[in-house]
Amino acid sequence: MNKVLVSGSSGFIAKHLVPKLLEKKYELTKINSKSGDVSDEETWRNIPKNDIVIHLAGVSYVPHSWDNPVPFFKTNLLGTICALKYCKKHSARMVFLSSYLYGNPTKLPINEDSKLYANNPYALSKKMAEEACQFFAESHQIDVTVLRLFNVYGPNQSTNFIIPSIINQIDSNTIIKVADLEPKRDYVYVKDVVRAIIKAMDYNNGFTTINIGSGKSHSVRQLINIIQNIKNTKLLVKSSGIRRKDEIMDTVADINMAKILLKWEPRYSLQDGLFEIIHN
Repeated sequence: MNKVLVSGSSGFIAKHLVPKLLEKKYELTKINSKSGDVSDEETWRNIPKNDIVIHLAGVSYVPHSWDNPVPFFKTNLLGTICALKYCKKHSARMVFLSSYLYGNPTKLPINEDSKLYANNPYALSKKMAEEACQFFAESHQIDVTVLRLFNVYGPNQSTNFIIPSIINQIDSNTIIKVADLEPKRDYVYVKDVVRAIIKAMDYNNGFTTINIGSGKSHSVRQLINIIQNIKNTKLLVKSSGIRRKDEIMDTVADINMAKILLKWEPRYSLQDGLFEIIHN
């Protein structure tokens, strides 16, 4: 059985992934902020040999990246380079969790060959981390599978994100306040993401990027309607009408590559995922 290193083991996705890996009897090494700074080579120096690195460690809340971009580049870029150096040292392969990097798309759905455009510092840090992955893969013959995650949601996600924010407002029986009702996103349930990561662990073919999404998009307005229907509420919705600079109005992942290479596709519809969050 492969030995697996999970970085960012205390994060949102890792909390769903780690129990599944233990269930499958993988021998795990976990590192998180308590283990040291992921961007410091000393943190990695004495970690025992593992066969696979699942690199989840990262800073991800986009609005904060505008106010203070340095931690994003330090953790997301330098931390990834440290993980890649570890892979080189131990002849390990990597599954790297990236993000949506396509900016305002010219056509939908968006496939992996679409032009990349970082429209915020967080996305730029992830784009540069992907470039580091490709460089190490090609220069040092490391197998790196990059999963470009669209909008992940699920139980125990930070209330900074739109879905838990809406649910919390409904639970508080208040007016539901959002900035903009119109932007549409491809929401993918965290349990489907975990399945994709586990399948990617067995894929080793140099440097590969794969979209992980649902293949469908929903607006903020639709999100609120679905959640209110599940919770049987009819609270007033108020939009400030404030649209973010360079707002992306719609994203839909082309997930054919995931279907072909990983034999993966999502099992949860948005309705199913939201129902599970609310009732479990």
